[in-house]
Amino acid sequence: MKIGLIRASLPSYFPEKHRVWRAAEKALGALCDDHGVTLHIASDIPMNGQETQAILNDFAAQGIDFVLLLHGGFTMGDVARAVAASPFWCGFWSVPEPVRTGDVQLNNFVSLNMSMSIARQVRDLSKRPAQWYHGAPESAALQARLASTLRAIKAAKALEGARIGVIGGLAMTFYNMEVSTSELRARLGVEVAHHDIHELTARMAAVDAARVFNQVTEMSKAAQVSGVSSAQMFLTARAALALRDMAEAGGYDALAVSDWPALQQDPGMHPGAAFTWLEEVHNLPVASEGDVLGAITQLVARSVTGRVGYLLDMTEPDLEAGQLLVWHGGGGPLYLADDHGAKWINHPMIGRGTEEGPIYGAISDLIFRDGPVTLFRVARNASAYFGMTARVAGRDPNGFTGCRGWLEDLTIDGQTASLEDVIATVMAHGLEHHFVLVPGDVAGVLTEFASWAGMDILGHVQMRDHLDRRDFT
Repeated sequence: MKIGLIRASLPSYFPEKHRVWRAAEKALGALCDDHGVTLHIASDIPMNGQETQAILNDFAAQGIDFVLLLHGGFTMGDVARAVAASPFWCGFWSVPEPVRTGDVQLNNFVSLNMSMSIARQVRDLSKRPAQWYHGAPESAALQARLASTLRAIKAAKALEGARIGVIGGLAMTFYNMEVSTSELRARLGVEVAHHDIHELTARMAAVDAARVFNQVTEMSKAAQVSGVSSAQMFLTARAALALRDMAEAGGYDALAVSDWPALQQDPGMHPGAAFTWLEEVHNLPVASEGDVLGAITQLVARSVTGRVGYLLDMTEPDLEAGQLLVWHGGGGPLYLADDHGAKWINHPMIGRGTEEGPIYGAISDLIFRDGPVTLFRVARNASAYFGMTARVAGRDPNGFTGCRGWLEDLTIDGQTASLEDVIATVMAHGLEHHFVLVPGDVAGVLTEFASWAGMDILGHVQMRDHLDRRDFT
């Protein structure tokens, strides 16, 4: 990601005297370094729209993503208008007055106000927003606000040109997860390519035995093997290696894989533990059931937090306790396991009801450790975003076998929500039934990401005891 900084002020104000430029450049440079962002500073201070446009043209040639106009002093409106009318993501920044008596020294908050007002005239801020910032360069609040923008735009940039490999297609009858690859490309710049499940099984069969043995050894060190046969662990290793090879060969940033029912027929396994291994060790998102938007959501999670999250169902609302069980029976990394750690187990649903019982299809089994989390999804062909925060709270019994945790202290869009409100919100918005869980409260950054990406923010819907068609968005 690249930021272009434009410094602006009329000569009758005094940003140099009060060291505005120096302090701002130093603070912004350090912040960019912390977040792996390249900072370009325009050498000229534009006095009008024409001079500003020349700088913007230069920024375009340099591949700048985000333009920040720093009002060191009062700035003429045509400077702000040129920035606001440009195709760049953009923001406007003013700093506090150095003194608050006598002659006004900077008068730049007025310029900030004017800039945002002008931006509304030349830019559809509901689709292409602009952000404002006011604060001293060393202010913790200002730095946090700027950092949120850097993280959010980096997440949007992470999707530009991202490639997702779909292996085996979408799970049967999961109509709600159907996507338009053309819309994804137009909106986010994401490319989707499809592979037949037989390519995966052929690659699994061809993996070198030594690689498979080493993979099983590493997996056995990472988590206890509990009841899974050697044959199934070796199939799991073959799946992990084959999927990794396919990702590398295709240049894929994420995979969306059909984990049932074909792989249960041939070669007779479930790849859940393979998904886990790829996410834990290689930080490669693997969305189960062919969920392309789930894979995109995981790419956002990885950009914002540095780690792939957990693709989960909202499985069981306990209305009496006000807690929500989130769970999935396949995939999910190991890093969020509580003190009991993780185990490799047989998939509990494959083979049950038969004489043999659940004897194949390795998956990871873990309980999330207590703490704050964010649960979110990119939805509706990437035109919408939903996010909520919660706290994982351990309880006994601890939920269904697989990756799971009970959530409480629920909020949606910063608003306290009852469990009934969460259910009403998910149902009213018709959200696809996979959500990504990541540790910590990153809802603000994710909302800003969705805003820069032009997505609708799907907000809180209050539980009612009657139907109200206005709830449906």
